Order: sequence, then structure tokens, then C-alpha cells
Amino acid sequence: VMWDFLVPVCVSDLVKTGGINQYVVQDVVSPKQLPSHLNGFKAALRSQGPLCILEHFDTCYSVLKHCHTVDLNVKEDTLELLIQVVSGLSVSLPALLLNASLSAPDRKEQLNAVKMSVFLLCKLAEIIESDSYRQSIVTAPSKGSKKGKAAGEGLLQWDSERETVLQALIQLLQLDIRSLWSLSLVEEEFISCVTCCCYKLLENPTINHVKSKSTRDAIIHLLGVQVKKYNHLLGASVKVIQLLQHLEQLSSVCAQAVAVWSTEYGVKAIVGEVMREIGQKSSEELAREGSGVKAFSSFLSELATLVPDIMIPNISVLLTHLEGESPSMRVAVCEVLGEVLVKVLSGDGLDESGKADRDRFMDTLQEHLHDVHSHVRSRVLQVYTRIVNSKALPLNRYSEVMGLTVGRLMDKSVNVVKSAIQLLAAFIAHNPYSCKLSSADLKTPLEKETARLRELREKLQANAPVAVIKASELWAAMEPELLLTVRAELEPTSDGEREQRQEEEAEEEGADDHATAVQIKTSSNLISSVPMCSFFSAGPDQDVSENREDLPLTPQKEGVEGGGKDGVEDSELKKQEMLVQYLRDTESFALQVEAAIAVINSMLYWKTTSVVQEAVQFCVTVCEFSVANSLTGVRKMLPLVWSTDATIKDAVVQAYRRLYLNPQGDSTRAKAQTLVDSLSELMVDASLGTIQCLEEIVSVLPFSGILPMVQVLWERFTGKRETSSLHRRAAVLLLGMAARAEREVVLSNLDTLCSVALAEKVTEDFLLARDSVITVCNITDHQAKGAPFRLPQDHQLFTCLTRAIAEGVVMEDPHWQSFMEQAVRLIYFLAESPDQICSCLLQRCSRLLLDQIAEVPAVSCLSLAQLLSLCGCVAFWQVSHLERSVSSELRRRRGETEEREEKAKANESSVEEELGLMGASADDTEAELIRKICETELLADENLLCSFLPLLVRVCSSPGRYSHPQLTAAACLALSQFMMISPSVCEEHIRLLFTVLERSSLPIVRANAIIALGDLTVRFPNILEPWTQNLYTRLSDENPSVRQTAVTVLTQLVLKDVLKVKGHVSEVAVLLIDPQTHIANLALNFFNELASKVQSRGVISPIVELKCGPDHRPWSWQLFSYITKERQTESLVEKLCQRFRTAKTERQWCDLAVSLSLLSMCERGLKRLQECWECYSDKLTETGVYQPLLSITAKLRRGAKPQLKVLTGILEFEKRLTAVHTRGLENVESPEMEEENRPEGTGPSQNTPPHTPLPNKARVSRPRRGPHTLFLSWILVHFLCQ
Repeated sequence: VMWDFLVPVCVSDLVKTGGINQYVVQDVVSPKQLPSHLNGFKAALRSQGPLCILEHFDTCYSVLKHCHTVDLNVKEDTLELLIQVVSGLSVSLPALLLNASLSAPDRKEQLNAVKMSVFLLCKLAEIIESDSYRQSIVTAPSKGSKKGKAAGEGLLQWDSERETVLQALIQLLQLDIRSLWSLSLVEEEFISCVTCCCYKLLENPTINHVKSKSTRDAIIHLLGVQVKKYNHLLGASVKVIQLLQHLEQLSSVCAQAVAVWSTEYGVKAIVGEVMREIGQKSSEELAREGSGVKAFSSFLSELATLVPDIMIPNISVLLTHLEGESPSMRVAVCEVLGEVLVKVLSGDGLDESGKADRDRFMDTLQEHLHDVHSHVRSRVLQVYTRIVNSKALPLNRYSEVMGLTVGRLMDKSVNVVKSAIQLLAAFIAHNPYSCKLSSADLKTPLEKETARLRELREKLQANAPVAVIKASELWAAMEPELLLTVRAELEPTSDGEREQRQEEEAEEEGADDHATAVQIKTSSNLISSVPMCSFFSAGPDQDVSENREDLPLTPQKEGVEGGGKDGVEDSELKKQEMLVQYLRDTESFALQVEAAIAVINSMLYWKTTSVVQEAVQFCVTVCEFSVANSLTGVRKMLPLVWSTDATIKDAVVQAYRRLYLNPQGDSTRAKAQTLVDSLSELMVDASLGTIQCLEEIVSVLPFSGILPMVQVLWERFTGKRETSSLHRRAAVLLLGMAARAEREVVLSNLDTLCSVALAEKVTEDFLLARDSVITVCNITDHQAKGAPFRLPQDHQLFTCLTRAIAEGVVMEDPHWQSFMEQAVRLIYFLAESPDQICSCLLQRCSRLLLDQIAEVPAVSCLSLAQLLSLCGCVAFWQVSHLERSVSSELRRRRGETEEREEKAKANESSVEEELGLMGASADDTEAELIRKICETELLADENLLCSFLPLLVRVCSSPGRYSHPQLTAAACLALSQFMMISPSVCEEHIRLLFTVLERSSLPIVRANAIIALGDLTVRFPNILEPWTQNLYTRLSDENPSVRQTAVTVLTQLVLKDVLKVKGHVSEVAVLLIDPQTHIANLALNFFNELASKVQSRGVISPIVELKCGPDHRPWSWQLFSYITKERQTESLVEKLCQRFRTAKTERQWCDLAVSLSLLSMCERGLKRLQECWECYSDKLTETGVYQPLLSITAKLRRGAKPQLKVLTGILEFEKRLTAVHTRGLENVESPEMEEENRPEGTGPSQNTPPHTPLPNKARVSRPRRGPHTLFLSWILVHFLCQ
């Protein structure tokens, strides 16, 4: 009798005594004998085929037994032989399985061969897999050693063999080998042997890698065969859950496996089983560490993307997790709902059940837009983004979801805000309404179509016929009342009549007029006194009105005759109603988008880079759809091209390139024309800052992209193509931007530029002339290492400029001033000997002004103001020319001379030269030369500038006599520019300039004076240092523009270390509550920048006198936000407590107490507060002092650690505060009370109060305060008591 092979649970079970006819291993071969036995096995396989495994099973079993001691080659040889056996069985079994006459011994023989070979192959594969994993861990850090290379080769060989093993098993198990078993019942141990091998292989960490895709697919298909043919469904579902719990990285693999089993193998129940297992997990179980909640979440999300339709029947088991504590599971369920909505419940072909499910899922998603966890809110918004991008959102939900998304822009989580912006951009990009979303443009057509709809309704209502009432309808309405009347008047007198009436009532009403007439005629037998009316004797299809030919045509008849026309009008009315509703929805959507724009535009300057990037992309999207106010955001983000964050800068550059620098056209010229048009729209009415930002963006473009538009720009500028003056100015500025990339763009056409913009007609358009001068200035940016590029004095350009300036000085043109400033700047940048040109220019302008006075015996204040402005501008650029151009030229010439000398004396060098001391000394000599020229020569008597200085001083010192606003402003500004020349001039007239600053009634004069004094402070800090207080005074100026200028100038001076931070900075804090929002923002920016600057560089705390001022509480919250460390809090507590000693009024006491309560008090701060008890204890009787200090103890109690010592100290301090407040300091701390409250066994105190311990010596050497502490300490102390 043939024995039976039973697949063991454990490999060692095969050597134990088995049951009757059970196979037991007889001979376990030693490792040394294994190679020879394997050779015999190989020979038997060649001669006998796969059934030789029945005889050589012990040899292969011995390899398993000695797996840890045998060589790798032995395992590989055994593996190869077992693969051949399994493959051979796959080839020979199909014919045997079809043979119905197969005997029982042969069947048992084949079955034993199958079980033996599969058992051995699976177990050996598991062993080699474990060895390879261990080896990969050991040799992972190997740096190319021979051992590591050898191990790597073995590992690589197993990676290739792994798939071969799986394919052999698949080929075998795909056959219908169940017939080999009795009653086709495959034993569970055989199935477990195969599946355990598969799951073991799945645990490989590299199974997710791309290189393992074929292996991964083979495992999934092998398990799919087990699930479909061998009843492994429940086991697979349980194992999937276990893998997810312990191996999070397998979530994607498990999802792919379940999807394949349910689709390719048709086992859809596996999806429901796994979903039920996950759905039955409780919140408490998922909350435990290692519960696999992240893997479950990823698995469900991945599975939903693969088989959403199969998940729908079991989706209810997951909905319970929406109420659970795990945010990851809530995210997973919401993503499942999203995938179902996108791939299954979308489109117009849904039945009623599908629509109900869709609405239910949509409601669920909307609820979780307000989830308590920010991650859930963010992911739900992303789900909605996918729904919108897939066009699966029903039209009737657009407005509601859009409103909720706009609300999420205010979310405290950055990720939620980013997701909300992305969803809004998706709404706009895939909106079903219009490609242009402007509520202003939609308003007119909506009103027009609404009026037309109203007209149609009125017309249809006027022509509407009276409804045609059939006899059956009329009888149905009359019958109840008629029957009541009949019953009341003619009660039946006999049983026969009663039965006859009941039968008549039971009859059904006829569907046409004839049947109704018959019914009425039958009923009329009851009323013999009422004759039959001809109204009820009409035919079935005959209208009642046709029975009386002598009657006029009724409205019913007219309605029937005009039915065709009415149908057309009804159709038009429905179409018009749909059109009006569409326009209303579009307008509502556009208004919601416009509301979101205002919020998102404010995010362009957030500190979070990712939010700024999303805001930039959103601005581009809304601009492409022409939403109202969309250009606001596009222009607002323009300054971000100067951002230090390369990501933000690149996002802005790409945005502008997408909007304006990506021209469309069939030809190169058409593209250039489109590009010029786009850029010109940006340049029209652009500010100087906007133009500079655009220059930066255009400079990023390659010159090859700019060159095609140069010809178009010159045509537009010269007037060859008809265009407006604004577009001509834009064209010349764009030419200047192109000149930064290639100077010849402007230099080769300089004569054309002069003849068009600076010729005789220059006085007609000074703005075009100014922009042309700015363009020419751009060619001076290309300074090479050699001699600077300069044009001769007699060049046409300077002739045109001097003539234009001179002619304009006696004109009343508001744009002459800006043109003059740019022209003088260009002369000093580009001309040889610019001082001579400007000297002649001043003489010419003065002569023209004198000639004007000679003609009219009165000086024009405006002309005089323009002349003084010209003088100041020349003085300023003369100094700049000396210190920059002349100094640079001197250094260049010196360098060339030294280079020639070095070549001449190549072998001679001194130690001083080697150290570079001669170069430094020469630099000092040149700087001293420049200073001497400024001090002695620029304002010498023979210099023309000297003659204007007394005039400037006279105008500034006599505001009553020279009261013209422009004259006063020009004189003040010119005087400050003259003061830039030398320290002596500055020191001589500084008092006059500050007097003008304080006493001038003109805001423009005060603002200009602040700017000028800021420049003077940078140039001559020692002279301006005593006047610093006067600069801070302007922070309280009554005019908002002056305050704004003052805070801007002082911010720059303080942050650049020109001015030291002193007590006057408290006046900047007052601006935090300025009525003007932009001024308050500037003050806030000042403190933010100052705080970050002081953190990086140390600042010594200055000693400043106190000043009383308005209530400090409104801005205290902002200042206290900078206190972040315990050491800072401790220092500030001490300083504020010391201020109690010098505070004189109750108001100051209360403000100090409130300031202490605003601090984030810590244990060290409380200790310092107790040490300073004597500073404030006598003020505790005041409620305004007591209540804030009491609130400190309340906050400390709430946040105190569960330490008895700390909590006891807080309670004792609170009792002490309350006692002094209620009974007074003298009653609490009297000597009698000290004796009563002193614990037994302690001696009387002598000099030290029991409540105020002296600081120990350690306090003397406490850690040095950081720079941030120093900054905040003195700033807060110097004005928090005000």
C-alpha cells in the first residue's frame, strides 16, 4: 500500500514517528554527503522525471535540516532541482488529470509528488529569503570589499530566482489538482504552506521598489489562485489585516493585491471582508501605538483608486470611523468617498439611488470641511480639488462648496489655507460658466436678459387663453355638491331606490365627455323635476361650445385654435428662464471669486513660502479668467522679484512670463507685437518701483527673446505706428530695459532718440523726455574695467538736454522737475567734464530768469523755485560725481600706473608693497583730496554754486516773506543738498533746517526736511547726533504723510545702525495704534525688524530718562510677544518692579501692574517678583495694582507643575497679596504679627524681613543676558509705565 505524505506544520515533524501509512524521513544526510546525494537526485530526475522526488525527498529534507551550515551553492542546486520537479509536474499532470481511468495508487503517487515538491520548494524559498535579508543587512555599509561584492552577487542571483520559483508554483497550482485529493478537499496545511511562503516574500523591504514589480505581481497572482481555487478568501483577508498592522509599507501592495483578486480573479467578496475587518476596529484599538492606523488609511485610499465600484456596497461599514478619534481614518474614508464620487457616482446617467448616494457622500464631505483636525480639513479640500478637476461636482453644489472654501482661507493651519487656494484655483479653471469671470461685465447682460424674461412673461400672461375645461372635469367638480343636494332633497323612499343609487355611485367615472354625459343622465332619473340640459349631451370628442352655434366664440375655443403659437412662446420662455438662471449663477460665482481674491492677495507677503507660491499661482489663474480686481494681486506680487527666497522669486518670474512674456502668434513679428502690447499695459501709469521690478523680470529673459520686439518698440516710439503718448512712454522705457542686456540697442539709435523726444517739441511732453533720459541712463550700467564710457561735451544729447532744462525753468510745467532731475543725473553719468556743462546751464537759466524779471517787474515764484531746485540738484550730483566717478577714476589710473611700474621693476619689491600698505595709504590720500575739494573749492567765491547759498538761506529763514509753497519746499530741499557738500556748511545751517522742520506749516516741507536730515545723518552722524530727539518729534506730527515719512526714515536709520536705539523709540510704539493703517503697519514692521536684528547682533542697553505719555495698553500685547525666554521675563520683571519706586501717580502704578500681568510668567519670574516685594507692596491697596498681580498667581496655578513646593509658593504669595490689599501693609507686617506668625523654635529676625530674602552670591554671577533680552528690557521699561 502506498504511503501518504502529510504536509507538516513544522519541518522537524517529519522525522518523528507518524501514523499508519504516513511518510517519515528515514535518512537525514550529513552536510558533507549532501553534494553526492544531490548528484544522484539530479541523475534520477533526468532518468525518471519529477516522480523521483518520492525517492530523494530525504536528500532535499536534509538540506532544509542543515540550512544554516550547508554552503550557498548546495542550496542553489537544491532550489534548481526542485524548480525542475515542480515544472515537470506542471507539464505531466494535465494529461493525467484528464484521464478518467487513473488508478488510485497512481493518483496517490502523483498527489504525494505534488505535496512533497511544493512543500520542499516553499520551505527552501523561505530559508533563502531569510538568509538574503540577513546578508543584505550585514553587508549594507560595505564599501566595495570582496566579501561585500560576493554577498551582493549571491543576493542578486536570488532576486532573479525568486520570480522563477513563483512562476513554477503558479503553473502547477493553476491546474485542477484538487481532483487528486479525496472528494477534492485540499488539506489546509498544503494551502498554508504555499501562502506562508508568499507572505514571507511580501515582507521583504524592497518589495515596493520598481525593480521588484515582477516579483510582486507573481506573488499577488499566486495568492489569487489560492483565493479563487483553494478557499483562501478568509485567510487572505485576515492576513492582509495583519500585514497592514505590522508592516506599514505594504499598504500599497495589499491594495493592489485585493484589487487584482477582486477583478482578475472575480473574488469581489474579498473587498467586503477586508473592509468589514477594518470597519470593526474600535477607536480605542486604533488609538494604540502600532495599531497600523496609517497603513489602514493608506490601504483604503489606494484601494479606492483601484476598485471604487466594488467598495460601494460595503462602504457603510467604514462610515463609523468618521465619528472616531483617528484623523487618519477620517481622511481615508473621505478619500474613499471622493474616489467613488469621481469614478462611479458622476455624470448625468445616474439613477435615483445613485443620485441619493452621491448627495449623501457630498454632504459627508462638506461636514468634514469643518473637522476639528487640520489634517482632515486639508485632505478633504484636496479631495474636492480632485472632484472639481474631474468635473464630478454637481452644478447645484458649486456655490455652497465655494462659500465653504472661501471660509477656509481664514483657517489657522497653513496646510488648510494652501489646499483652499488650490481648490479655488481649480474652481476657476474648471468652472462651467464662462471663460471670463467679471461680475461687472456680467451685470449688463444679466439686466438685459432679465428684462427680456419679464417682457416674455407679461406678453404670455396677456395672451394666455382661459383654460379649456372638459365636461368630465366640470362634472368631477360639480358631482360632490350635486349629490349632497340630491340626497338632501330626495331621500330614497324604498329599498329598491336605495340599492339603485348605491350601484350608480359605485360605477367608475368615464374618461371622456360621452361617458360623463351617460352617468349624468342615469343620475338624473332621481330628479324627475330637473330636465336634461343640452350641455351634457355632447359627444365624446366634441367641445361644449360647439352645441350652440348661435353663441359667440368663447375663450376656450380661441385657446384651442391658438395652441401652436402658445407652445412656441412657452418654449422661448423656458429657454429665457434657463439663460437668466445661468447668468445669475455665473454672477454669484464671480462675486465669490472676487471675495476670495481680496483675502488671497494679503497672503502674498506671508512668511510661509508654500502659501506665497500658491497665492501667486492663484493670482495668475484669476487674471487669465479676467476676474474683476485680478490685476491687483498681479501687481502686488511684483515686488516679490526682490525676495531673498529664490523659490518665491522664481514663482513670480514664471507667473509674469506666463501672463505677459509668453506671446502667441503665427510669425516672429506677431509674437513680438503681442509681447510689446502685454508689457505696455503693465508700463502704463506704472510707478518707479513697478518699473524697476519689471526691469528685473525682463533682465531674466535671454536677449534672444527680447531682440524681436526692439524693432516694434522703435516703431511705436518714433510714431511710425499710431499710438498714444502713454504707449510711447512705455515703449521707450522698454527699450531701456533691453539696453541693460545690450547697450547698442539704444546707443546706436541715440540720435533718433534725441530728435524724437529731446528736440524742439520737448517742452510739449516732459514726461516722454524724462523717460527717454532714464532709458539713456541704462547704457551707463555697462562699465568695463577700463576707462569709463563718456560722451564729449558737445554731443547732441547734452545740447538738447541743456536747452530743454533752460527753456523749462521759466515755464509752469508740473513735470519739468522730474525731467530736470533725471537730465542732470544723466549729464554727470555720461558727459565729459559735467561740471562745466552744469555751470553753463546754471548761468543760462539765471540769465533767462533775469530777463523774465526785466520784462515783468516781479519775479515768478515758480520759476525761482525751479531754479533753486536745479541748483540743489547740481550740488548733490557734483558731490556724488567727485566721490564716485572721480575717485574711481583716480583709483583706476593709480592701478594702471602701479601695474606699469611693477612690470618695469619686476625684480624689486618691498615689504610694504607686499602687505598692501601703499594701496591703503593711497586710498586715504585720494579720499582726503575729495574731502578737501568739497570743503574748499565747491563753495569757494569763484564757484557759481556759492552765489546761490545766501539766496537759499534767505528764503528758508524768511517764511513769512517767501510763503509760496513750491518756493519754500524747493529752497528747503536745495539747502539740505548744499549741506551735503561739507561738514562746515552742514554745521552752520543745521539749526535753520531743524527750525524749518518744526515750524513750517507745509506738510510737504516737513516731510522733505525729514528725508534730507536722514541723508545728512548718514553723511555727518556726529553733527546730527545732538539733534536726534528732534527727529523723533515728527512721529507725533498731525499730518499722516509726515508721520509716515518720519517712521520710514527712522526705521532705515536705526536698522542700519546710523542711529542708536534710545528711549525715544517709545514714540514709535505709539504709532502701533495710529488711525492710519499703513502707518501702524510700518511701526509694526519696525519692531519686527529691530527684534530680529538685535537677536543677531548685541546691543548695549542705553540709559534713558522716562517720559510720560498716553495709555500704553493697546500696543503692549504686540511688544510682549517678543518675550519668549525665561531669562528675558525675569529681567523685565525686575526692571518693571523697580519702576514702582519712581512712579508718582496711581495711573502709572496700575499700568506697571498690568504690564507685569501681560508677561508670560514663569517660576523664575515669580521668584524675582517676590524678591522685589518692597518695590510695590505699599501700592497693593489700590485695586488697579492688586487685581493684575493677583491674575499672575491665577495663571501660574493653572500651568504649575504638580510639585508641592512650587504650588505652595504660589499660594503663599497669593495670600500675602490679599492680606496687604484688605488690611494694609502696616497691619500685615507689624512686629506683633511677625511674632505671632513666626514658627516655633525660630529666633526673632533682626534686620532682614522674613518675606524678602537677600539675594545669594550666585546672583552676582548670573548668566549674561542675551541681546534680545537687552533690547526688550529697556524698550518695554521705558514706555510701559506711560
